[in-house]
Amino acid sequence: MKVVLLRDVPRVGKAGNVKEVADGYARNFLLRRNLALPATPAALKDVEARLRREEQEQQRHIDELNKLAERLEGLILTFSIKAKAIEGERLYGSIRDNQIAEELVRVTGAAIDRAMVILEAPIRTLGTHELTVRLSKDLTPKVKVVVAREE
Repeated sequence: MKVVLLRDVPRVGKAGNVKEVADGYARNFLLRRNLALPATPAALKDVEARLRREEQEQQRHIDELNKLAERLEGLILTFSIKAKAIEGERLYGSIRDNQIAEELVRVTGAAIDRAMVILEAPIRTLGTHELTVRLSKDLTPKVKVVVAREE
């Protein structure tokens, strides 16, 4: 049976491909799980339109991430720490990735999750610290965080 794949199927093909598969495999697995449609002219047009829409949405998402990366690159955040500093430079507590993510959301308005903020260790001293924000596999802008003493 000829089918048009709606999603990537391991060892069969990628979304949009037309494949010849066994009738039982098509009926019992691919069609029931909405992974494929029978290869009719209408289904081919529908799948092509769907793939074009998904590609446009993906490109729009990539463009938004690039714009956000440009805005974040070189951004300097200033935190007012609620805890007092001990002996000059050391903090009572520490600044963690979730606090930095909240501040980035407040400043940029973009949806930045704490998992995107890459810290080797929590920040425990006053001063300027550079960290990375991983927006995607290829986009990792650097951000400087200035930790100031609470007065």
